[in-house]
Amino acid sequence: MKTFEPQSHRELALTHLATDLVVVGGGMAGTCAAITAARAGIRVVLIQDRPVLGGNASSEVRLWILGATSHMGNNNRWAREGGVIDEILVENTYRNPEGNPLVLDTILLEKVAEESNITLLLNTAAFEVTKRDPNTIESVRAFCSQNGTMYQVEAPLFCDASGDGIIGFMSGAAFRIGAESKDEFGEGVAPDHANQELLGHSLYFYTKDLGKPVQFVPPSFAFKDITQIPRWRSFNASEHGCQLWWIEHGGRLDTVHDTERIKWELWEVIYGVWDHVKNSGQFPEAANLTLEWVGQIPGKRESRRFEGDVMMVQQDIVEQRRHHDAVSFGGWAIDLHPVDGVFSSESGCTQWHSKGVYQIPYRSMYSRNIRNLFLAGRIISSSHVAFGSTRVMATCAHNAQAVGMAAAICRRNDWLPRDLTEADRMNGLQRELLRSGQHIPMIDYHDNSDLAGSAVVRSSSEFSLSQFLPGNESVVLDEARAMLLPVCEGALPKITMWAHSECDTSITVQLRTCSREESFTPDEVLSEMQVPVKAGKHVRDERTRSAEIGGTLVATRTSVEIDGAEFERVEMKFPDVIEVPRYVMLCVLANPDVNLALSDERVSGVLELSQRGNRAVSKGSAQDPPPDLGIDAFEFWLPQRRPGGKNWALQFDPPLQGFEPENVLEGPERPTTSVNAWVADRNDASPWIQLSWNQPCTVARIIVALDTDFDQPMESVLMGHPENVMPSCISTIRIRDEQGNVIAQRLDNHQTRCVFDINPIQTSRLQIEIECASETYPASIFRVRVFDAAN
Repeated sequence: MKTFEPQSHRELALTHLATDLVVVGGGMAGTCAAITAARAGIRVVLIQDRPVLGGNASSEVRLWILGATSHMGNNNRWAREGGVIDEILVENTYRNPEGNPLVLDTILLEKVAEESNITLLLNTAAFEVTKRDPNTIESVRAFCSQNGTMYQVEAPLFCDASGDGIIGFMSGAAFRIGAESKDEFGEGVAPDHANQELLGHSLYFYTKDLGKPVQFVPPSFAFKDITQIPRWRSFNASEHGCQLWWIEHGGRLDTVHDTERIKWELWEVIYGVWDHVKNSGQFPEAANLTLEWVGQIPGKRESRRFEGDVMMVQQDIVEQRRHHDAVSFGGWAIDLHPVDGVFSSESGCTQWHSKGVYQIPYRSMYSRNIRNLFLAGRIISSSHVAFGSTRVMATCAHNAQAVGMAAAICRRNDWLPRDLTEADRMNGLQRELLRSGQHIPMIDYHDNSDLAGSAVVRSSSEFSLSQFLPGNESVVLDEARAMLLPVCEGALPKITMWAHSECDTSITVQLRTCSREESFTPDEVLSEMQVPVKAGKHVRDERTRSAEIGGTLVATRTSVEIDGAEFERVEMKFPDVIEVPRYVMLCVLANPDVNLALSDERVSGVLELSQRGNRAVSKGSAQDPPPDLGIDAFEFWLPQRRPGGKNWALQFDPPLQGFEPENVLEGPERPTTSVNAWVADRNDASPWIQLSWNQPCTVARIIVALDTDFDQPMESVLMGHPENVMPSCISTIRIRDEQGNVIAQRLDNHQTRCVFDINPIQTSRLQIEIECASETYPASIFRVRVFDAAN
């Protein structure tokens, strides 16, 4: 026992920490920045004022992580963010396809806990900044409510990922709140006059069926008259969680200092909504439902935005402007909400999409006046309009990975954030990011340290797209449909599909492409033709023949039978000559009298699309803005989620090429203007790819980048996913040296990138043997990197 005598004053326990980088804020941005910096070799203190990581994605708020993929509701193909955030989303889908937010919490905590270079301070709120001089932060003070300890953390570099920008605010960094006028940046979407109107906060609730009637007695503070909410008729018993993102409030208030007030007013709405669902008598299906969870802290959208050397504006997004210092990308719509939120008579949001993903410059990720302060998350340098797109979590996380890598490079060289903008240094940052799995549109440098670049490559086989064999299903042309196909230079092949109609008719077939490089909005029609489709028979005598050509079964059928209906060959030969490798879309316009035969076969880099909208992110099947907004008009061509979205049964004569083994030596680690992957022949039972050098070299690290279907958004919570492992992913990797010895292997893989650090060896050859668990996808690899040290 200890006795403590009265004293006039006592001090809290104080712990001093010295580190290389302090990250304040443990949302998705701060978490990914800290992990990236730690893996790059520097010490990080991550300060999070909540008991879990993830911010708006955590079990405390429960919003799904989304970014450029936008629920698969835009024209951004293969746009899921790369690097650490991809690793997290893939892992969450593997362990947690049901979307349980508590499981996501554990994954985020595990990822941070596994990094020995990270000191994690949970339940610790930063509240004070000390400065070395007017433009340089020296330390941060923070208090942990759970252990009664004060922390003073010193570092040469700081990253504010706190959402409201607490460190930037206290240090005196320049910032903005509210919307700029239309005239300031020439943004058509901006208001005529600057104002203080903001996007509001949201709270969510979850329900549960207990299998017996459950009563609900509302608290006295519950909202009494639900009809005062203009969209009150939209409430129902089936939607919960972030499906009700539009329960939003606070846009006319101070979204920093009025947060507690906003939270209470949102509680009033939520309990009033549930009272309406349970007790109005309009929802008998809710009788057995109970409230399982209601958010305790609001999910914030907008507060402070800090000023960097460059400010992102509407034109950067819509025009997909190029930036020499691009380190990340975005692709969510410019998504702005009415200031009155749930109490507005307007639509819950207005979303304007661009024709593809856009670059985000590094100069928007540090303060223009606080020399050692990085900006991460929603507080990066952007106008209010551009913020409507850059604010979403996967984009924030992807940006923050660039910050984490930049901090590591700065620390190794005793530089400040702005010092990296020099051309050679920026090239070095971009190379490091690409090496770590970050995708940067239009940016790809030859990596002199990558030994794979000087290797000769060969493989056990090489895929060529001669056909997708007909399966047992068809699809009616009740909407325009398309196949997204990679083509090489030269004349296009003759293309054959199989169609059935009950009457003589025709289909309009177009060959389209996108006017912008590395984008997939089919806004240019290269060719168009009318193709007759004769009335088919309902017979059981399948008139087919086939031939074995070069070891590959090539169907030369005059017709095929699907479910008792005869599908006739439909042949097309387009006159177009392709000048550079690119994607084209084979589009067939709607004709509900026609069915197209489908195939069960799939391959990396090829998708089936249809011309339609996704109500989650658009108001229709095309974007048709007013002429003065500076927004493009175009159609949406969207894929279906698996198991839907099957390819058409097709033949190509000659076959489509571009799946060669040389693809693994350079280029993006996803489809862009081409597939960018080596794909093995579909009949190759033991596929391998081999890298060889003229003389032995030292090998210490091998990175193999695989296909986990970057077109899948992998929403982290609430939405379920039909698979926990992407069927296109390689399940087994085995690497042998020139003697045939196994030097590294991974079994039961589900991740995008496999990094093998081995004891350095001398070898003149590496053979990578792979297995794909899927019967529908042939085995593939996007990229192989080889280094002589684990850097």
